[in-house]
Order: sequence, then C-alpha cells, then structure tokens
Amino acid sequence: MAPKPGSRAVGIAASDGSEHSQLCGAVVRADRAVEDFVFARCTTGGTDATTACCKLLTRLDRPDVRWVLLAGVAPAWFNLIDLDALQTAADRPVIAVSFEQSDGLEAPLREQFSGEALQQRLAIYRTLPPRTPVPIDDTELWIRSVGIDTADAAEIVTAFCPDSSNRPEPVRVARLAARAGRAQAERFEPKTAAASGDSEPTDS
Repeated sequence: MAPKPGSRAVGIAASDGSEHSQLCGAVVRADRAVEDFVFARCTTGGTDATTACCKLLTRLDRPDVRWVLLAGVAPAWFNLIDLDALQTAADRPVIAVSFEQSDGLEAPLREQFSGEALQQRLAIYRTLPPRTPVPIDDTELWIRSVGIDTADAAEIVTAFCPDSSNRPEPVRVARLAARAGRAQAERFEPKTAAASGDSEPTDS
C-alpha cells in the first residue's frame, strides 16, 4: 500500500503554551511537496484536543488528503486525543506517531489528575489501540492506527519519512509551523501565551 508520489497526508502537531497549545495541520505529499496549512488551538491541560483537531480538519476541507498523521495522542499537557472519534469525523485513517519508548500514560495521568478529570482521560486512553514499533533504517518509531491495518499504516508512515529520518514529513512540517504560529501569537498575547516549550510525543 505504498503511497504514490502525489498522495497526500495531513500532519497534525502542537506547540504548547502555558494556557493554550497551538495546533497546525500541514498537508504534505509523499514526494515531500508542502501544499497547505491550517491552524487551531486547544487548552493546555484541558479536554478539547479532539474537538480542536476535528475543527482543524473541517476548516482544511481537503478531500484529497488520504491519511491523518498525529504527533502523539497527548498534546497540551495530557489533553488526550480520541483516535476513534477523530477517525470517524475525518472519515479517513488516523495514525498517531511517537518517537521514544514509553511505559504508557496511565501512571503519569494518575500522578497529575484525580477524580473526574482522571477518569475522563483514562476512558479515552483505554480506547486507544496498542502501540506498534516500526523500524526505520537503524532506528524506529511507534504508531497507533485507526481505520487502517497496522501493516499498511507502518508502510504509509515509512513512505513519508525522508531518507535516514524517522520523522514523517507531514508531522515534522506541522510541528515547525505550530511552533512558528505560537511564537507569532505570543507577540500579540504576551499574557496568555507564555512558552512552556515543546516536547517529543513519547506515547502515541
């Protein structure tokens, strides 16, 4: 199921501020051509990341995009993304990608949240498909996929990785654009966009 050079994926990545996280969707072809950008925001430490991603894809309005590639499932300080809900709204396969080994998010969630806030996040987290390692040259990444066979998802992700890189180009470009978008927002909203920094998605 290797994509043709003109096949398109949208990568979605976040750059986190103290109150809001800047989301970016970047449409990138398998031949690395970048075609489109769209932006949205979600709340740092909130529960609106899934809704923000759905709105971002609706605003993008690109029926020619075949796959959604996510930089992890917990942007904006554990603002978990419901992959099943996102796949249903997007009506195309969703593949979450991370780049480091992880023991999972349940223990960190229990450390940071309690009561209803914890249960809401655990309910989403427990619906996620298991992580699968994908070897890329002499390194690897990990994926969770919905709406697509795991083997096909691995092939798609690999095809979008430039030579000698385990970073799918749609995710890499979206991450850079999200960071730039947050920096721009900070110029006009200095009181609400204090930087908390970006981190690699360790569990997807």
